[in-house]
Amino acid sequence: MIETLARVPVEVDYASEWRYRNPIVDPDTITLVISQSGETADTIAAQREAKSRGSKTLAICNVVGSMITREAAGTIYTHAGPEIGVASTKAFTGQLTALYIFAMYLSQVRGVMTPEQARAVVQELTRIPGKLEHILIHDEACEELAKRYQRVQDFLFLGRGIHYPIALEGALKLKEISYIHAEGYPAGEMKHDPNTLIDENLPVVIIATRDINNRASMVHYEKTISNLKEVKARSGVVIALATEGDEEIKEAADHVLNIPAAPEELSPVLEIVPLQLLAYQIAVRRGCDVDQPRNLAKSITVE
Repeated sequence: MIETLARVPVEVDYASEWRYRNPIVDPDTITLVISQSGETADTIAAQREAKSRGSKTLAICNVVGSMITREAAGTIYTHAGPEIGVASTKAFTGQLTALYIFAMYLSQVRGVMTPEQARAVVQELTRIPGKLEHILIHDEACEELAKRYQRVQDFLFLGRGIHYPIALEGALKLKEISYIHAEGYPAGEMKHDPNTLIDENLPVVIIATRDINNRASMVHYEKTISNLKEVKARSGVVIALATEGDEEIKEAADHVLNIPAAPEELSPVLEIVPLQLLAYQIAVRRGCDVDQPRNLAKSITVE
């Protein structure tokens, strides 16, 4: 989002890995630390490492007064409210939204986005809650898929560009609460090894949404459709996450989960919700505790 909207280079790291690789950080670098609880040990340690090298740190957090917010130069609170379940859902959505707003602000102060463009972006953002409500109300497709695939042992999630991290998050949610092995993978890399896994017993969730007003989005879309056809050619079962009104995808996929149309950079906020619902419905049917998955804790306070 930041690279696209503000044209600033961004590097993304796991906090637990970043602090041990002698990172290249200086006073001209802003380090964003993201934590629902604000007490995650690895993230706090990475924040302190960044500060020791002169970098200002900006926290995106849900808990007012937590350690990460106290040590940051500034904080964007997500205000998502208490989250009881170990597996983050609304907190993740709030984090995406906070990052988007920050990217938009950065774009304006750097002169990349005009005031008129900013107003259009804000208008799109205000439509997101209604679109999320629409997804939550129309979740019958997730229930039907849960009935069909609750006993499988493996899932594969594929996405390109900004949608790849959502494939990772979708796979993570399924693993966390249903105990099914799931893997997120860049769709463009599937020919390098996931192809060997594909058969009639493997459901493949492919994020194939599109923004018809965005050229890059349409390029990703066409390439993702090609990936979808590769899966079908290998007898794979395709569950496509698509934009409402896309008739082409209905012909190509075995099952379709629809989301309302949205600009490319905002689509992840919508995309993750059907994947969360799918994980939830499968977990319930498997008799799993969706709030307290085995072996997991809400806040990781040790390394």
